[in-house]
Amino acid sequence: MSAVAWIAVGSLIAWVWLLLGQGFYWRTDQRLPRRTEPARWPSVAVIVPARDEAGMLPVSLPSLLVQDYPGDARVILVDDCSSDGTGELARELADRFGGLALTVVTPGEPEPGWTGKLWALRHGIALARLHKPDFLLLTDADIAHEPDSLRDLVAAAGTEGPDGFDLVSQMARLRVESFWERLVVPAFVYFFGQLYPFRRVNRARSRTAAAAGGCVLLRTAAAERARIPESIRQAVIDDVSLAREVRRGGGRIWLGLAERVDSVRPYPRLVDLWQMVARSAYAQLRHSPLLLAGTVPGLLLVYVAPPATLLAGLLTADGAAAWAGGAAWAVMTVTYLPMLSYYRQSLWFGPLLPFTAVLYLLMTVDSAVQHHRGRGAAWKGRTYARPEAAPDR
Repeated sequence: MSAVAWIAVGSLIAWVWLLLGQGFYWRTDQRLPRRTEPARWPSVAVIVPARDEAGMLPVSLPSLLVQDYPGDARVILVDDCSSDGTGELARELADRFGGLALTVVTPGEPEPGWTGKLWALRHGIALARLHKPDFLLLTDADIAHEPDSLRDLVAAAGTEGPDGFDLVSQMARLRVESFWERLVVPAFVYFFGQLYPFRRVNRARSRTAAAAGGCVLLRTAAAERARIPESIRQAVIDDVSLAREVRRGGGRIWLGLAERVDSVRPYPRLVDLWQMVARSAYAQLRHSPLLLAGTVPGLLLVYVAPPATLLAGLLTADGAAAWAGGAAWAVMTVTYLPMLSYYRQSLWFGPLLPFTAVLYLLMTVDSAVQHHRGRGAAWKGRTYARPEAAPDR
């Protein structure tokens, strides 16, 4: 066989393995477990870190304040040095909508060794512990919840013990309205699931741990055992780090796709999505040039080689290359269709996954370049360099 045919065969083998051997990551049936409602509803503190979120709060915060929850619940919004009146707007919304009690706290700028979101969570959790809640719901300021969201999350967590979960996380359904959102967002969730297969995460003894930071219900006792958030205070990808610490502390975790939790933040332009992905892509590779050097050819083999070898095979009458490349592209497309269906998008986006993968590859390379230029992960005026080991306090 020709060299092109061998590349095509290698890509096909990779896709057959991904199809069957990577925790069936392409399935989208991991939804919130349904359990019998408890006789006594646990108390919950909802913690919302917010930095310059005045544009999002009118949609997201009222959805939390009007939660239909039978137990004791309160909302703590941590205003992370906003310059757009986030804290004042939150108080106005609480006066207008009523519902759950709202507390707004401003902790000041993060101390060295802390990322901004985790610094905000630290203060929110400390304030929540004064009320001794059974659970903490960590949710972002751009996440809107249906009225029964909190009730369903707590019921899914169950009772403390081997049959319950210490962490229940839902990946909020992201907005898909602009062309670029429709092209990139479903692929973002697809790639996340490929890295952290939900079924594998949800196995009791699995070594794979992950969460989706927009919606994390965390048992307070598990948070204390895992020293959250102190143990992850420098993490850029804080949700995955949080899940790892909870699992390391003996906790049981669950992760799935949301049906009634939505992100309302728009990413209408490619540059908006680019910045969203690039700010943490290199951190996903642990800031390692060696891992980046292996990731680039790996992604090219898995995602670019199938259409490229199919085209090359057709142009040169190389039947083996055309057949293997076409088969690999077909398997790739089939694995992507369930995610497109979940996002209610046209299945014609399926064959475009190689193009989207190239965009993600360029975003990852750009993330590495920005890091080595000293710009690190940037978010709302803050830049985080590569984390070093932080001393215990």
